[in-house]
Amino acid sequence: MKFRNLQQLAAMCAEEGKSIGRLMADEQARESGATAESVVGKMKEYYAVMKDAVRKGLTEDTTSRSGVTGGDAQRVHRYMEAGPDDATSLGGIGTKAMAYALAVSEINASMGRIIATPTAGSCGIIPGAFVSAQERFGWSDEQMAYGLLAAGAIGYVIANNSFISGAEGGCQAEVGSAVGMAAGAMVELRGGTPAQAMHAVGLALKNSLGLICDPVGGLVEVPCIVRNGFGAVTALAAADMALAGVRSVIPSDEVIQVMLEVGGAMPEKHRETAKGGLAQTPTGRRITEQLRQRDGKAGGPAEQAGN
Repeated sequence: MKFRNLQQLAAMCAEEGKSIGRLMADEQARESGATAESVVGKMKEYYAVMKDAVRKGLTEDTTSRSGVTGGDAQRVHRYMEAGPDDATSLGGIGTKAMAYALAVSEINASMGRIIATPTAGSCGIIPGAFVSAQERFGWSDEQMAYGLLAAGAIGYVIANNSFISGAEGGCQAEVGSAVGMAAGAMVELRGGTPAQAMHAVGLALKNSLGLICDPVGGLVEVPCIVRNGFGAVTALAAADMALAGVRSVIPSDEVIQVMLEVGGAMPEKHRETAKGGLAQTPTGRRITEQLRQRDGKAGGPAEQAGN
């Protein structure tokens, strides 16, 4: 890629008169030798998987193999549909994004098919924000594909300058990165400028700094699934702030560097080891022990890949 940070990305968009998504499509085509149209087509295929995961998460049994999680997306969706749009504290728009994000994350926990964006542990955030927004605004799948490319450009910068792995940088690197990617892309989908999208990334990432990775039993279930639900809502909030003209006073590239600093300083037990945080609460230890006894393994249940 010709850009290494978000400032360069925004400058290239301004210089070439392109959106982030279109610039990314052209950059991917240049590097791969494919056409920009085929790059967009591949993104449409990925987006179809996301939409299918939302549908399955709301209609099928999502009980995880551990039996610890499942069905929360459907609970939230039923709660939302039980009354008018203003019946929930978030309103129908935010609650739908939350339910959709939970749905995809529960599909992951129940071994269904998802797209890691940027990881399996954070796979619900972009679909939650995107699919709910598409239904609201009537955007085409091609528009959503460009949105995914915009999110991918942001994720590319974060991955090359900080972390996207919970094992390396805590959950701020997984959920935090996904929230930033979704927020920036949502700004673009709503007609915002690349500069506004960059502010959305910074606003979103600042709200996730220091978030530890503490999966109970080593499984990408508790607290990962509910963090996806919250993450989708945060992404929408960050996008609206940026579209309203709220700036990230600390430039987004500097926020990414702070995430690197914080992740590097984070104790190992708070980085996807299940040796700290919620995983080591009395209830977390009890669940882990029950899973060990059930599976008949001294080392506990097999850890699902979250990065």
